[in-house]
Amino acid sequence: MSERTFEIPVFVRAAEGLIQEIACLEDACDFLDEWPKHRRGVIYETAKRACHRAFDGLMTLKAARDAFAGFARSARILEDVSTAVPWVAGKAGETGSVAA
Repeated sequence: MSERTFEIPVFVRAAEGLIQEIACLEDACDFLDEWPKHRRGVIYETAKRACHRAFDGLMTLKAARDAFAGFARSARILEDVSTAVPWVAGKAGETGSVAA
């Protein structure tokens, strides 16, 4: 695992019907760089600054992840993976294996 990998990934709605996993600092920065300029604001700038500070070692990775998740929540693109990707969360007692 990279030292810049989030302990818990953030899932965002990148487009209609497309869920994107943001698993590391690089993913978060790339996503923020591609965010439309007309939709950027204070929360976007805060998240971007937090990610850059984490790259420089001036902020924890968890704080940068939380800032990115806060941006995603405010932009209404944050996805709950348990509802967005139902096959990831199996039913109690299931191992995920396939019968031979």
